[in-house]
Amino acid sequence: MDTSAFDAITLEQLRAGGGLKWRAFPDCIGAFVAEMDFGLAPAIRQALHEAVDRGQVGYLSAAPLRAMAEACAQWLRRHHGWDVPADAIRAVPDVLGALEVVCRHYLPAGATVAVPVPCYMPFLPLLALLGHPVAQVPMRRGDGGWELDEAALEAAFAGGARMLLLCNPHNPIGKVYARAELQRIAAIAARHDARVFADEIHAPLVYDGRRHVPYATVSDEAARQAITSVSASKAWNLAGLKCAQLVFTRTDDLQRWRAIGHFAGNSTSTLGVVAHTAAWRDGDAWLQPVLGYLQGNRDLLGRLLRERLPQVGYVEPQGTYLAWLDCRALPLDTAPHLFFRREARVALTDGGECGQGGEGHVRLNFAMPRPLLVEAVERMADAVASL
Repeated sequence: MDTSAFDAITLEQLRAGGGLKWRAFPDCIGAFVAEMDFGLAPAIRQALHEAVDRGQVGYLSAAPLRAMAEACAQWLRRHHGWDVPADAIRAVPDVLGALEVVCRHYLPAGATVAVPVPCYMPFLPLLALLGHPVAQVPMRRGDGGWELDEAALEAAFAGGARMLLLCNPHNPIGKVYARAELQRIAAIAARHDARVFADEIHAPLVYDGRRHVPYATVSDEAARQAITSVSASKAWNLAGLKCAQLVFTRTDDLQRWRAIGHFAGNSTSTLGVVAHTAAWRDGDAWLQPVLGYLQGNRDLLGRLLRERLPQVGYVEPQGTYLAWLDCRALPLDTAPHLFFRREARVALTDGGECGQGGEGHVRLNFAMPRPLLVEAVERMADAVASL
């Protein structure tokens, strides 16, 4: 596939698509919502058209759910060497729905959850809404990139946390955890008989030099601790179709699901299941060149920041299409996302919503046409230069 066509996508075309990313702030370049601007993979588009043509828009039946689980299992085996039976893969509407299911049915009521920060913005308010206190565990920026404060994680478990919410690849910082790191996390969790909710929905989006390792594969104890959420939504741009998967690697967890699954997964979209089946089964031919384009955008962003915004701190993400920008050195009199939205007309995510230490940061989504990425950074640099 020739990705050079992505460069020709215009702001007008993106706004005409009607999505939140380009309609919430119509005078801005949208770089906040975590979705891509590169359309649908042909295999997914075809599968959706065929489903609509045959009227497949009613309640989900067993056959499409089984086909999706089998396609997902084959993808996990092919890409990660993770041999999961299809029967252990179950549909949910999205990762937040998956987290809610786990909190309601697999954790004691009111149990504390350890969350590495900065984190995906909705995690903290959702856990509070569900009545689960949060122990925020800081990520540390070292010479080799981001590292989890493992002593703080140990202290969180010692203080009563019953589950770790592990996002890998890590939104918003783009860290991809190495096997040795995951093994140490599993050993810490084992010492405290803790569970791990592994959010791995960005797993297909990993760049050269790194490899995604599913948490549940690093040891037998990790498999017993884990409930894993995966999805094609980020890599194939399907977030609005409301479908994700829970992967169970512990027998009693799957037995529990059989008692609650009709209600927990009932809001999963029929067309979402169709799209996910096509993505897992036939989506690689589209994804690989897109991943190359994203890596090019990531590399370009690093160069632009060094040249035009050297005051902004930046660690190159190893996965995802999200960049975490440290703006604390800028002489701003307001939060940076507000400054850039007002003065540069670039809409970014407020780092302050990502937990302790996020103030003064923004999250930038670089999964956009390359000329728009250049324009976004140029606008931001010009706004800073005018201070």
